[in-house]
Amino acid sequence: MSEPRYQVDVSVVTRFLPEQSNLENEQFAFAYTITVSNNGAVAAKLISRHWVITHGSGKVEEIRGDGVVGQQPLIAPGQSHTYSSGAVLSAKVGTMQGSYQMFAEDGVRFEAVIAPFRLAVPGALH
Repeated sequence: MSEPRYQVDVSVVTRFLPEQSNLENEQFAFAYTITVSNNGAVAAKLISRHWVITHGSGKVEEIRGDGVVGQQPLIAPGQSHTYSSGAVLSAKVGTMQGSYQMFAEDGVRFEAVIAPFRLAVPGALH
């Protein structure tokens, strides 16, 4: 939604987890920390999520669910919500992207887009 009253931005920091990976079985574990910032004028609740995970091997997964890590945070204007989660890929490199479905206090439903971000084992890319 391009309406500035409903402006929610998403930033992501990722890291590879070698201690939770099994390289011989092509299981590459990653953690990501996401900050959801309400830069609009209306408080909004994060109702659900939709992820598209693309493994470097070509496999694509879609994940839908309520909230994030068991929460449906209400984010006031000028505030943010940060959480951490993870994913296991079948390749050294992959991407994630998606959206959060938001419900504003004034009754408007809108999506907050999660731009594609990369998950990569250090040294896997040139």
